[in-house]
Amino acid sequence: MATDWLQLRAGKSAWLQIKEQGLTEDAVQLLVGASGGPKWFVLQGLDRYLFGEFFAARQGHLDLLGTSAGAWRFAALGQQDPVAASELFCRLYSTQTYSAKPDVLEITDEARKLLAEYIPDRAVDEILSQDRFRHHWIVARCRGMTAIEGKRQILGLLTSAAANSVKRKWLGKFYERVIFHHPASPATFTEHWNDIPTRYAQLSTANFKQALLATGSIPLVLEGVRDIPGAPAGIYRDGGVTDYHFDLDFSGVDGLVLYPHFHHEVIPGWFDKRIKKRRTTGSQWPNVILLTPTQEFIDALPFGKIPDRTDFAKLDADARIKYWHQAVEQGKWMADQFHEWVATDKIRDKVELWT
Repeated sequence: MATDWLQLRAGKSAWLQIKEQGLTEDAVQLLVGASGGPKWFVLQGLDRYLFGEFFAARQGHLDLLGTSAGAWRFAALGQQDPVAASELFCRLYSTQTYSAKPDVLEITDEARKLLAEYIPDRAVDEILSQDRFRHHWIVARCRGMTAIEGKRQILGLLTSAAANSVKRKWLGKFYERVIFHHPASPATFTEHWNDIPTRYAQLSTANFKQALLATGSIPLVLEGVRDIPGAPAGIYRDGGVTDYHFDLDFSGVDGLVLYPHFHHEVIPGWFDKRIKKRRTTGSQWPNVILLTPTQEFIDALPFGKIPDRTDFAKLDADARIKYWHQAVEQGKWMADQFHEWVATDKIRDKVELWT
């Protein structure tokens, strides 16, 4: 019996639609990408297939929602050759190296260098001048003590984590969600996102790179991005702080939501990792399709785990890069399986009801 490397779960309305009609590219209206740093390497094969084949003949525009690594992945879409751009990002990210004890300034500087090579000015113009792929990035605007740079920022993080542990909406006392959106998008599918204070800013040539850098600016790891043009003044940090894997109302999406994810759980915010009762499920997302690696896939990886940021400290550069490249190559197994299921209509039998 062939091994399944991919698990496909769907909320009730998406599950019924796939059972009755299969899955076509035109049925999907929103593509979602989560925070998670190097965890995304196992999804790069799926990205190559989705960017280069699955959505290639799609009619009409496709909305994209990403935070941190998810937003960086999706910045390949809208470029002239999205597959080549995705592979470039993968190569640049996977081969990053630092000194023995890198500080915030060094890590931030390396991120800026990567961004400049991955998204040159030409690519910004390409993305903003087309409207087939409409980007939406979430960035956290800091309030109060969370806007402080340096080690004193820890107090703001601890206080906001404590508040979040009581009520997630109290996170809004420390951060605002700012949605940077493609100029062609009215962002109407986000209009009910009022769990925490939410603002909007239109992407432009003046703020594109700063907004993308900001959505991946992990607290205490990278510097925050100050005063992004076209957005409220302030310090901006990783969008995963407020929306790590998302816990948002997708009922405003006119179609299915496709969510390739590296984890079997969907964790709402950065501070919710250890709060087990806070998990998003298909009962809350009836129109969402969640694609995740199976345990068999994870067990087959080197070290029996998906890559993560701790690999920088645990492995030397050569071992880490080799491991990450192996994860990318193995991720193609999931892409091949998803392609087969869609092409042969096996997807009707493979989809599980996500409750």
